[in-house]
Amino acid sequence: MILRIVSLVALAWALGFALFMLTLGKPLDPGVKTDAIVVPTGGAGRIDRGIAVLSAKSARRMLITGTDPTVRPIELAVQYKTPPRLFRCCIDLGHDAVDTRSNADETAAWVRQRGYKSVRLVTADWHMARARLELSNALGGEVEVMGDGVPTQPRFAMLLREYHKYLVRRVVLLTGIGNG
Repeated sequence: MILRIVSLVALAWALGFALFMLTLGKPLDPGVKTDAIVVPTGGAGRIDRGIAVLSAKSARRMLITGTDPTVRPIELAVQYKTPPRLFRCCIDLGHDAVDTRSNADETAAWVRQRGYKSVRLVTADWHMARARLELSNALGGEVEVMGDGVPTQPRFAMLLREYHKYLVRRVVLLTGIGNG
């Protein structure tokens, strides 16, 4: 009996991991419009993608969440070869987040303050499932969250870690255990 239970759990885990791998975040068509863009810091290509989408006028405003408090908008404008006026008019820096969960909380407050109803989440393909889970949870279903995955080449070990983080957060959110 125990062997069957362990076998079923192992099979469920393996199928879940396969599904996780098959559904890594894909790039969203740049023509898809949303009210806002949110870009959690932490990976190459994310901010570039967000700026490109914003410059294409596919959203009104962008939040870069998890930005180091010492970073100034002009520094990012120079680094990303973006006109400073775009940062002045349309890009906000969030300095309170330190992880995926706090990125979601910071973003939810920003979205609610502005009354947005749709958000394009720009993050690494391997990070999309958990980032979207956290953001959707923080927004409470009030706002449509569209994933815009930045293609990467993650190592297998990173994918395993991310899958386990996703599973843990999924269980915590489903059960409410330790979700304080």
